[in-house]
Amino acid sequence: MDKQHLITELQSHGLKLVEQEVGAAGRKGGAGPSDHKAVTIEGTTVMVPIFTGTAARSPYTAKLDSGAGSQTLHLQEEAIAPISFPQQPKFYGLATAEGIPYWKIALLHSQDVLATTVLQTCMRYIDTESACQFCAIGQSLEAGRTIARKLPAQLAEVAEAAVRLDGVKHMIMTTGTPNTTDRGAAYLTECVRVVKQRVDLPIQVQCEPPDDFIWFDRLKAAGVDSLGMHLEAVDPAVRDRIMPGKATVPVEFYFQAFEAAVQVFGWGQVSTYLLAGLGDSLETLVEASDRLIQIGVYPFVVPFVPISGTPLAAQPAPSSEFMYSLYQQVSALLNRAGMSSAAMKAGCGKCGACSALSTFEQPTPTKALNL
Repeated sequence: MDKQHLITELQSHGLKLVEQEVGAAGRKGGAGPSDHKAVTIEGTTVMVPIFTGTAARSPYTAKLDSGAGSQTLHLQEEAIAPISFPQQPKFYGLATAEGIPYWKIALLHSQDVLATTVLQTCMRYIDTESACQFCAIGQSLEAGRTIARKLPAQLAEVAEAAVRLDGVKHMIMTTGTPNTTDRGAAYLTECVRVVKQRVDLPIQVQCEPPDDFIWFDRLKAAGVDSLGMHLEAVDPAVRDRIMPGKATVPVEFYFQAFEAAVQVFGWGQVSTYLLAGLGDSLETLVEASDRLIQIGVYPFVVPFVPISGTPLAAQPAPSSEFMYSLYQQVSALLNRAGMSSAAMKAGCGKCGACSALSTFEQPTPTKALNL
């Protein structure tokens, strides 16, 4: 089985760990990637579901080779590939002067990405009539694994340590959506400005489209390198059913915001999540990706992961066959346009670990818009 198929299979089926305490800890709940663990396969590190019901039934298992200290991936009982797990980062062992562990402020994703949810609450999450049914942003807060509001100075302190001790290459700041018209952009601006004063680290921020697109200029001026605004689903009926609160923000408004953001951050430096498996057809996802690429937005297509404790916990993940076809078609559009995840300065698309899409991309000269 080639690497593309194997990663696609693992992210659809999940991985059953025979030896649980291996490498960096996986994470349950939170803003994402949730119920995952970082796994390195043939030099590529990906996030694979391990705490889900699907993973518990997975035909893929990882077993520790006695005496060797390495891991072997098994399909049923057949050993098919050597794998490894990134080690626990050194900055996890530190704490602020107030005694808050650094790992409650920001986490290592994949091998070299620092990620944080600056506001761990969301105006949509607390109301079942508006909450996104796949979201688990409140779970890690309820379990005491994070804090509700990360202060800019705390983020700067952790970011400096993560770069110095663990070689972190870029940072992602996402946020729950506050009940303000800027949709969290104002607080993200403040956080990025302080972090950039402390450490030279490329940063992507992620939020819903603000009502006033002037916030894109303010984010850029604060030091933001790339921007994520996540559609998740495209079809109106799917959006109404799965994310009733976010569905009140029309898809067309997102596209207006995308076009405005590209003018600020540049071609290929704006991205959006498209979660395959929520109900959008293959054709809908490919057509949306094509439209996004044409205006300079990277469509980060990712398989939906049913997270424990959410309304969609029992919904199956998309099949590996569906994802493989989706990756083939979207990567063809990316390759034709000369857009690539590698050319992004920071963010989920650049990391690529929650999807197999980047393994389908071809290295090509990348178009750039310097504004």
